[in-house]
Amino acid sequence: MKFVLFVEGQTERKALPNFFRRWLEPRLKTHPGITTVQFHGWSEYDHEIAKKVSLHISGPNQSNIIAAIGLIDLYGPTLYPRNLSTSDERYVWGKAYFEKKVNSAKFRHYFAVHETEAWLLAEPENIPVAISRNLTKPEKVNFNEPPAKVLQKAYYSAEKRAYKKLVDGYNLFERLSPDAAYNKCPYLRQMLDEMLALAKQCGL
Repeated sequence: MKFVLFVEGQTERKALPNFFRRWLEPRLKTHPGITTVQFHGWSEYDHEIAKKVSLHISGPNQSNIIAAIGLIDLYGPTLYPRNLSTSDERYVWGKAYFEKKVNSAKFRHYFAVHETEAWLLAEPENIPVAISRNLTKPEKVNFNEPPAKVLQKAYYSAEKRAYKKLVDGYNLFERLSPDAAYNKCPYLRQMLDEMLALAKQCGL
């Protein structure tokens, strides 16, 4: 049995399956697989997600699929109604928007608030420069200075170089404790709890 994870970038495709498995596996009797489908940014995700999910959950191996999980950054998309400005408002609207678009009981859409890099801030000791006190709650980083920009500043300050999402991001995710991120990131916690419940419903 497996999840099919739909993501918007290379870092997520490379780093997240193992990160999610490290949290799920100790809590299940049988280890779930995670297959990743990558899009090129949120716009392609918006245009193609319904078709891609249908292809994966209606094929000959559909009985082997626990759920199709969509995940993109909350920061970046320009499809939110103008009157929605808070993380909660955009999250609720966006989740309903994509789940209605896909229209499948096997599909769940989630956002990384504000970016997947927010989860890395859950363990600032892994990052090569001290993170200021107001960033101890990773998902509270605002839309004006999202987590990737915070990390960019950190790397320039500590190592006089740019933060490289595919290399540095992957290495940080490999060191990151899933439990630390789970405990500090409520939106991530909701996602992992629902994935765990779905896996248990399938007997894992």
